[in-house]
Amino acid sequence: MYALFDDAGKFLAGRVMSEADSSMQIELDSGKRVKVKTANVLLRFDKPQPAELLSSAQAQAVGIDLDLAWEFAPEGEFGFAELARDYFSASAGPELQAAMLFKLFEAPHYFRRAGKGQFRKAPEETVKAALLAIERKAQQAAQIEAWATELAAGACPPPIAEQLYKILFRPDKNAPEYKAVVEAARRSQRAPLDLLKNAGAITSPYQFHWRRFLFEQFPKGHGFPALEAPQIQDKLPLAAVQAFSIDDSQTTEIDDALSVTGLGSGSVVLGIHIAAPGLAITPDSAVDKVARERLSTVYMPGWKITMLPDAVVQAYTLDEGRDCPAVSLYVTLDEATLAITATETRLERVPIAANLRHDQLDEVITEASLTGEALAEYPFAPELAFCFRLARHLKAAREVVRGKPELFNRPDYSFKLDGPGTEPSGDETVRITERRRGAPLDLVVSEAMILANSTWGGWLAELGVPGIYRSQASLAPGVKVRMGTKPAPHAGMGVAQYTWATSPLRRYTDLVNQWQIIACARHGRTAALAAPFKPKDATLFSVISAFDGAYSAYNGFQQAIERFWTMRWLAQNGVTELDAAVMKDGLVRADTLPLVFKALGCEPLPRGTRVRVRVTGLDLLTLDVHASLLARLDDTAAADAADDGDEDDAPAASLSLAIDVADAEPPPASA
Repeated sequence: MYALFDDAGKFLAGRVMSEADSSMQIELDSGKRVKVKTANVLLRFDKPQPAELLSSAQAQAVGIDLDLAWEFAPEGEFGFAELARDYFSASAGPELQAAMLFKLFEAPHYFRRAGKGQFRKAPEETVKAALLAIERKAQQAAQIEAWATELAAGACPPPIAEQLYKILFRPDKNAPEYKAVVEAARRSQRAPLDLLKNAGAITSPYQFHWRRFLFEQFPKGHGFPALEAPQIQDKLPLAAVQAFSIDDSQTTEIDDALSVTGLGSGSVVLGIHIAAPGLAITPDSAVDKVARERLSTVYMPGWKITMLPDAVVQAYTLDEGRDCPAVSLYVTLDEATLAITATETRLERVPIAANLRHDQLDEVITEASLTGEALAEYPFAPELAFCFRLARHLKAAREVVRGKPELFNRPDYSFKLDGPGTEPSGDETVRITERRRGAPLDLVVSEAMILANSTWGGWLAELGVPGIYRSQASLAPGVKVRMGTKPAPHAGMGVAQYTWATSPLRRYTDLVNQWQIIACARHGRTAALAAPFKPKDATLFSVISAFDGAYSAYNGFQQAIERFWTMRWLAQNGVTELDAAVMKDGLVRADTLPLVFKALGCEPLPRGTRVRVRVTGLDLLTLDVHASLLARLDDTAAADAADDGDEDDAPAASLSLAIDVADAEPPPASA
């Protein structure tokens, strides 16, 4: 005698060797003997042979009409053998009974399992819904097949082109568009990015990087809702100063300006004047919600996405010829020793006499002119000379605290795109110019802002008002700058505490800190009760967390898109050879461009070795520079001087995709 039994959802058959009250010993065709519970035995038969029965039943099951079987099935619970006799004939034997069992088992949308070998037919509505779902699945499978065929042939179906960035970077792995790309990549043995590029889904590398960034950071678009700049209600006194700002010509968000009074009197007052949107914008207002969502202005060559709408920026920016609302820090200094004798914060209107521009004055306002070694014929020459003297004094004092000097051994670079001044397309001609870090005007502004940020940070702490601080425990390798709500030393700056409060039009953390500083200026010792944010306020922690993520993403995009334009400059100018310095692990840094890349053959060379490399290829999509060692320019390796910035020596990361051919199942065959 033979038996057909259920082994965890798999049907097996074999010869019955022995039988007890609740179990059987059954020998399979392979010779293996298994112990089977009697309850799992579904069919006993004398013929045909087990293997023949299974084969015949599976073939017979294919021809069973499920709709007809459903019609024949009784309303209550029934066994498969009973339905087989109703469907085929009253004399249906083991093969037909097994065929019905197999068919019922694989059709749960028609028949629900009610026990071992027992079934109950599903309601008509359930069957119709299931059939509709099966049809949709078959249609989807056919669509996946059609799209995959198109992609493999070099054409991109519009639905896939529309979801390009989602497929590559944030895919729904159950979506047919994603499955089609995976299947086409598998068939053609090509990487998904290469496949889509070949199919015409990516026509412009620049637009690809730009649209990817918008998809990830501005999924709802980067336009602004209709917003009006709130009016400042305070009756602000007019400051008795003539202030000047120092920025690039492209800067529209002029956050800061300086003034100097009392020159020649022995006691000089330096005014650091910060635009005051915090006097008008209030927490949780419509404008605040927009600023908090963006958190910072995004910068890139030839374009930017501002944190605030232009109309709002223009209401508070420190434009020349206007009396602008400002939060001012006045620092009184001994003119001879430059010792600080007093500080005071005021809310006021400040006359902005001039907006000085780096790119127009860097070649004129030099160290020689500021120290009296050369003729100084430019606006605010005496004031700038004092500011430069003070800046060098402040920098030297910070370096004592740091324990080592700040070294700016690498230049900054400015990018200019020749075009209509609208959003870049990626085809513009790019010009790259070098600006030496630590130039006189840079030093004047940076030291004034460090002074303001550290002074205000200490003032907030003194009054018990929380703020958003930046700190660094030490200058040891790997010790990063952290943000928090309590003051702590910033080893990199060489100050006891450091906030960001001098760019409230461009950074949301600065706007938050400005609200706190305004409360201190208005209420003094009782400011902790009146400030918008109290100690341990959860809102401050959420701002820090959101800002860290957004600021990192924005900086990453800026670095990547500057790398794109640097590579475009190489292509536009036909540059195939570059002089560079070896860094580590085959990485080299170009001498006159902001470009770090791997060069084959440089791996064994010591750090600092001067080399000439040949550029053999540029991939503007992955931002990879392909290069190899051409010649060694010196025989002595001089290690690079350390740089105190936060720059990462590694090149911009190659394009990383969320799509993974290996982890996705191939789509089902088309119906």
